[in-house]
Amino acid sequence: MTAPDAGRTPELGLAVRDLLRHAIQTYHDSPQALGWLQHHLARFDEPLRLAIAGKVKAGKSTLLNALVGEDLAPTDAGECTRLVTWYQDGHAPSLMLYPLGGAPPRPLRIQRDAAGALQIDLRGTPVSEVDRLVVTWPSSSLRSTTLIDTPGIGSLSVDVSARSTQFLTPDDSPTAADAVLYLMRHLHATDMDFLESFHDQGVARAAAVNTIAVLSRADEIGVGRIDALLSARRIAARYRGNDKLRGLCQTVVAVAGLLAHTGRTMRQDEYLALVELVGLPAGELDALLLSADRFVRPEAPASPSARTRAHLLDRFGMFGLRLSVMLLRQGVTDPGTLATELVRRSGLDELRQVLATQFTERRDLLKARSALGAVDLVLRREPRPAAAPLAAEVERILAGAHEFSELRLLSDLRDRVVRAPKELVTEAERLLGGEGSTPAQRLGVALDTDPAKLRAEALDTLGRWRSRAESPLSGRALADAARVVVRSCEGILANLGH
Repeated sequence: MTAPDAGRTPELGLAVRDLLRHAIQTYHDSPQALGWLQHHLARFDEPLRLAIAGKVKAGKSTLLNALVGEDLAPTDAGECTRLVTWYQDGHAPSLMLYPLGGAPPRPLRIQRDAAGALQIDLRGTPVSEVDRLVVTWPSSSLRSTTLIDTPGIGSLSVDVSARSTQFLTPDDSPTAADAVLYLMRHLHATDMDFLESFHDQGVARAAAVNTIAVLSRADEIGVGRIDALLSARRIAARYRGNDKLRGLCQTVVAVAGLLAHTGRTMRQDEYLALVELVGLPAGELDALLLSADRFVRPEAPASPSARTRAHLLDRFGMFGLRLSVMLLRQGVTDPGTLATELVRRSGLDELRQVLATQFTERRDLLKARSALGAVDLVLRREPRPAAAPLAAEVERILAGAHEFSELRLLSDLRDRVVRAPKELVTEAERLLGGEGSTPAQRLGVALDTDPAKLRAEALDTLGRWRSRAESPLSGRALADAARVVVRSCEGILANLGH
């Protein structure tokens, strides 16, 4: 099997779908197993499920709103932030509450506040009796990916923290999420503990490939200075070089979540208030921007009002205010340009690109992992002689699908199970799809590289890795790894055509 273009895995997807259908036939007399298997078969045609996790105040809801481009997820410390909430695309807005215990879901009334933010009222239902909320909203951002907002890990409320842990790392079944975006303000021991608990060791082990870490309040790392994101990106790069962390997540990205959210949802009145600010005498404005306390003090200036300044601080933060003032002083003259520039500087575009190359392009592969885990769970829970061929088919798929060989080797390289010179490890990870699955990304060249040059580069790369695979100087582990990389190179050439 060759590695398909853009990370799509049609052959693997067909094989796993057939496996699920055979399992459904085998377990047609078991209501619990049947429902579980049918659910995973239907899940193949759904968007990718991306859970957003992190400690309390990591900025999960704010980043979710930035990714969607709307104020959907409540960001205040209300009862809904204590629940697992799904956000999915649909033809019309709706809000459904799913009770614990499998009771039928019931609709809730959709409300929005004066600023347009979604308000969720549980209508008296205790949080302890709610399994999840599902928000359906027409959104192009949700068509390929369903976002799942989870309560804060490490909350003072044991019940709140347990909801996230149970959803993301259930004791007796695969997680409902295909991939995880883990937010942190900085790398803390508790963050490492959670990532280790989520580190998949199941039947279709993929290790770090389904987790991305985000420094989600990157502007705070530099205490709101204009160069704060540069400092945050340097820290993210250092984290990416951490051997232990590399084995637990695919990469680390720095994002100023509040700035990204505000840039994508900025209103005309907010832009005009910023323009009014820039109209103040330079010395007066610079003094206001020294600290949050100075910015919101009621006695100065008279306009914009203290109330307006407090709103701007809440929406932009000190970093966003200083950056906006700088851009307006440099000649930005319209809200659209300012909003675009804020989003660009926030790091959101980089995160969205990483999500596209690491998760969206691997959608079928990640779903195949989830499905194989579901079949494995049924086989362990309800073993029966008639299911023996299913177990053999699971093993055959895992052994024969090159996509899983790539994932296993990526894991071994990151966990340093396979040891090799750093430059070889870096190249191998890239060729295995660690930085994206298109031929250009795997080869480490520009996306617009001429096909003939791509093919020449692929042939040269294939030759070098064949030599390593066949060299008597390569140890057994490195030779075996090189053979997997060779097969990936052959897949690149197959995608490029003859």
